[in-house]
Amino acid sequence: MRYLIDTNIFIFYAVDRNQLDKDILYILNDCGNIIHISSESVKELIHVFQNGRIKTRRWKTPEDILYNIREDLGFTINYVKKEHLYTLARLEPVAGHNDPSDRLIIAQAITERIPLISSDRKFEAYRKQQLQFIFNRR
Repeated sequence: MRYLIDTNIFIFYAVDRNQLDKDILYILNDCGNIIHISSESVKELIHVFQNGRIKTRRWKTPEDILYNIREDLGFTINYVKKEHLYTLARLEPVAGHNDPSDRLIIAQAITERIPLISSDRKFEAYRKQQLQFIFNRR
């Protein structure tokens, strides 16, 4: 099965797996699953790393993050496409949730019809808009 992971799930998986629910770990460790990460998440990861908001010995440079995603973990980068942007344009606003990166990642999951895994409870509100959501109860 295919899954799309939010930025926070990738950080937890790469840096501190204790932050992940056992069911989420099972999904991520199951070699029968294909795990996708949005190019928008990759952009966020590079940004927070360059601003010193991620501290780990695992990554010395932003390029290390890319290597970790593709080579170490075998995750697939899901690049933003025109279809995702059309879905984003049709997404109804959700009170209390304005993060444009999150909304683009949600639009990707809806467009691709794949479950999105996140620790962000606000994503629940997008179920009404066809989001398949799996919440990480950390």
